[in-house]
Amino acid sequence: MKWSFSVTVYLSNLNGVNYGLVAQIGVKMDKIPKVYLRRRSDGRCYVELNSEGNRYRFTNGNSIGVNIQPNKLYGELRSSYAEELFLEFKKALRKGWRPIKSVPEKTEALMVVELFEESLKRKLNSTYSELYKRDLKYSVKQLKRVFSDLGWSELVIESFDKSKSELLLNTISTSQRVQHNYKMHYSALFAHISDKYKAVNPFKDIHFQKQPERLHKPIKRVEDVLNEVRGVSKELHLCCLLAYGCLLRPHREIRLLTWGDISEDFSQVSLGGNQNKGKRNRIVPVGTYIKPYLKAFKGSLAISEDNVFTGRKEPYNPDYFKTLWSRYKRKSKLLEKDQTLYSFRHSGAIDIFKRTGSITKLQKAMGHSSINVSLTYLRGLEVAELKEEDMPVI
Repeated sequence: MKWSFSVTVYLSNLNGVNYGLVAQIGVKMDKIPKVYLRRRSDGRCYVELNSEGNRYRFTNGNSIGVNIQPNKLYGELRSSYAEELFLEFKKALRKGWRPIKSVPEKTEALMVVELFEESLKRKLNSTYSELYKRDLKYSVKQLKRVFSDLGWSELVIESFDKSKSELLLNTISTSQRVQHNYKMHYSALFAHISDKYKAVNPFKDIHFQKQPERLHKPIKRVEDVLNEVRGVSKELHLCCLLAYGCLLRPHREIRLLTWGDISEDFSQVSLGGNQNKGKRNRIVPVGTYIKPYLKAFKGSLAISEDNVFTGRKEPYNPDYFKTLWSRYKRKSKLLEKDQTLYSFRHSGAIDIFKRTGSITKLQKAMGHSSINVSLTYLRGLEVAELKEEDMPVI
């Protein structure tokens, strides 16, 4: 049953002054909501009431202007203060207080590109390795490029679902191995977006079929192929030399080499654990047949931070040697099927084992985390059935 009343207050001729109308108070009352004191299984208390079809829960008296916080207390004191809170809410309701339903503020549209840039900035200010940060930066650069091409530059986060994230990965590359790497980077960046904006990570639901292990066929005529490569690109030639003679990985370890990683006499390459896939420090000797070509790349003004190939701090993009290799393949008369840029590293591994017969030395030279990984490189010698315990030890 609803009712209302109005009170008008006048003050007149007080000390000879006519104040006129001071206040008019109007209060419209409806049926007083029922209020309950509830206790959760963990002992915490709250006041519950229903008003105009909405349910409200209050754990303290801030909403009615009283300083009662029972859940900061324990035992009998908590129960006593909870009862007091319950009574205060009943009083407030009888006096006409009603809870106000909060209306969510309208927020600006959250753009996917801006959120990824925000997340990247946070990652770059962290203690992650410089190599990992470079990969994240390049991944966001690729995302922005694809979004621009697809007309998604202003795509909001609510519209970025699994289908769009799959299209993003498919547009970046047709290789599932490369797509998997991008997926890991985007998922890591999206973790911050999920935490801050409560957005669902669409990359978590994307699953790739396990790819069969790719065997890079060894190169039998290494010297002839190297000479052929040199005629196409001196940079690719040095990359192949370092992959074969130093057993370095082309697309990361070689591409990101700086003069600070190479000794002054060009006799060895030193990589920290954050610079290679095995996460272990590596010191690799440089063969005498590599040194002249390596020296030719070092300018008189080169400093330790300069990249070996670009001559400046910034390295080439991750696909640089892949592109050069594709150009060389189209011209080559010596390459056989399944021979890749990684085949030089594979061939170098087999050569070490042929001359030393030691799987342990091979493991150290390759920078593998376990001997079992090194064994896969020996398939070109038809020793696939060998086990670790069958191999020579030092």
